[in-house]
Amino acid sequence: MTAEIFAVKRFAVHDGDGIRTTVFFKGCPLRCVWCHNPEGLAPGPQLAFYAEKCTNCGLCAEVCPRGAHRIIDGQHRFERSLCTACGACADLCPARVLTLYGETVTVDSLLPRLLEDRAYYEKSGGGVTLSGGECLCQADFCAELLARLHQHGIHTAVDTCGAVPRAALEKVIPFTDLFLYDLKAHTESVHQRCTGRPNGLILDNLRWLDEVGAVTEVRIPFVPGFNTDEVPALAALLAELRHLRRVHILPYHNFAGAKYAALDYPNTMPATLPERAELDRAISILRAAGLRAD
Repeated sequence: MTAEIFAVKRFAVHDGDGIRTTVFFKGCPLRCVWCHNPEGLAPGPQLAFYAEKCTNCGLCAEVCPRGAHRIIDGQHRFERSLCTACGACADLCPARVLTLYGETVTVDSLLPRLLEDRAYYEKSGGGVTLSGGECLCQADFCAELLARLHQHGIHTAVDTCGAVPRAALEKVIPFTDLFLYDLKAHTESVHQRCTGRPNGLILDNLRWLDEVGAVTEVRIPFVPGFNTDEVPALAALLAELRHLRRVHILPYHNFAGAKYAALDYPNTMPATLPERAELDRAISILRAAGLRAD
């Protein structure tokens, strides 16, 4: 069994308790306008071209089997329609202008990388987090990987948007110590505008996880002009949950703009960033509902 991932981040401190290693899986059912990991949206490998860094050395043109790279009048021309994302050019690029987002892994090949830092996990109360994209788009692989991590005594977390079949959650729940559940909006029309999809399944899955006793932390991206007015309704919903451990307000940032250009995606990231006073008000609303929030 294989899976497609786009990053393994060691020493992560914002993806669950303690020091963690986070595995980022390719593929996502949502299209959030503020997505800061656009390289995780598509299920397969993609070549990113950071044109502003290119020195026009021509090495990529020499090795590309499809002729997707050409140097014309001293300028690098990349024809994405010819690219098969084989990665030959990225392997040779001296300036890291070309980056291949996508790596095919097996559980046996990935597990040793995740166990390298087990001493840090044990000292800090950390572990391994599966994220994305949406990791549960590859639920069978996730279940097998999580089970193997549990065999080694490693704490596990699954970061999910919840827009997955119930069966996907059922596969991983026996081996998941903590669910990091991303909630974008309570109102369906708002969620549709923010992500391109309704949220009925997402809310149903959250309630189901709580009913079966799964320990959960909810994370709410806070994006001015899109979902900031949703906090009171989300607070009322979350106050009903019995196994919710904490709620995190995640302030929106727009650092990922260069990735959109490199992947030839339209940049949908909003221009307005949240102010500290807005974040504090949102946290106060959550705390007033009896929730542990930060």
